[in-house]
Amino acid sequence: MILVEHGPDGAPALFADAAGVVVARTVADLAPALARLDAARLAGAWVAGWVAYEAGYGFEPRLQPLLPPGRPGPLLVMGVFAAPGPADALLARAGTEGRDTAMSAPEPMIARADYDAAMARVLDYIAAGECYQVNLTFPMRARLFSGTALGLYGAFRRTGAVGHGAFVDLGIGPVVVSRSPELFFALDADGRITTRPMKGTAPRDPDPARDAAIAAALLASAKARAENLMIVDLLRNDMARLCRVGSVRVPALFALERYATVHQMTSTITGVLAQPTSLAGLVAALFPCGSVTGAPKIRAMQEIREVAPWPRGVYCGAVGWMAPDGRADFSVAAGSLTETGADIVMNVGGGVVADSTAQGEWEEALWKARFVKAAVRPD
Repeated sequence: MILVEHGPDGAPALFADAAGVVVARTVADLAPALARLDAARLAGAWVAGWVAYEAGYGFEPRLQPLLPPGRPGPLLVMGVFAAPGPADALLARAGTEGRDTAMSAPEPMIARADYDAAMARVLDYIAAGECYQVNLTFPMRARLFSGTALGLYGAFRRTGAVGHGAFVDLGIGPVVVSRSPELFFALDADGRITTRPMKGTAPRDPDPARDAAIAAALLASAKARAENLMIVDLLRNDMARLCRVGSVRVPALFALERYATVHQMTSTITGVLAQPTSLAGLVAALFPCGSVTGAPKIRAMQEIREVAPWPRGVYCGAVGWMAPDGRADFSVAAGSLTETGADIVMNVGGGVVADSTAQGEWEEALWKARFVKAAVRPD
């Protein structure tokens, strides 16, 4: 089953009772898998599921040799469904199970000294002009003490809305619990496409005055604006590969969104497709989202592979759905974790630019892990 909070009508929707599950475990599997999904849509089915970050290596010959071994699951897992239905019953169940679900506090799987060394390497590349921004992340590990993965989703949901949360358990690969606020792309039946990258983050404060001051400082931050603008430019270029000439617009730049644990700087980019496209065409042109790579995208991905060798899996990939008529909604799988048995892995990180510091980026990454506190219990 797949529960998405931003379904076809903008409300939570449940994709249940899959007629089939399409899986890609290798780069060679990706094109046939996407072709099967598009064929199913043309026959009237809906498709929903996830694409791992490492699938992005498969769409660029220069990146394919870098595909890391020992990946935590397939590159793509998507179900084929008759239609989505209401999610009310499953959301209620998640809330109930969330009351009895507990996990340990996540611990970084990288030593601070190693993180600092990776940061130094990235900053050297930026200083040399090879990149403008690199999204540096690291994994964290936790244990599920009691309850269920669905209960984790229910517990996290109590902290407030995020807009693009999702729960995915198709019986293949890890169970995915996502509390993502970030839209990767949405597409309507008339070919209008929207993406909403997030770059620039600051922590919330329980004191309203301090919280407002933090928000104002984020909006005024030259570093946050530069970080955001670099990714806006990257995504405008990616969208231009699919859109009518002159149709790509930026109706909102440097907007502020507030969530339970962080303030987030967000921009919105829109366009109109030059011609109807397929899921395969969308993924090939846009994936992975530039907000989780850096700019320029290919060189940033090469550097990420060098300094952060662990696979990301679903994290920084995409979770979502596509309808027979071309409508689609995929989130960036940030604020996500995967559960296999009692083992939980989540990842955190952010965009590194020329004036970033190891201390600042480390703190920002840990801010982004705060959303799990609703389910954390002492050992």
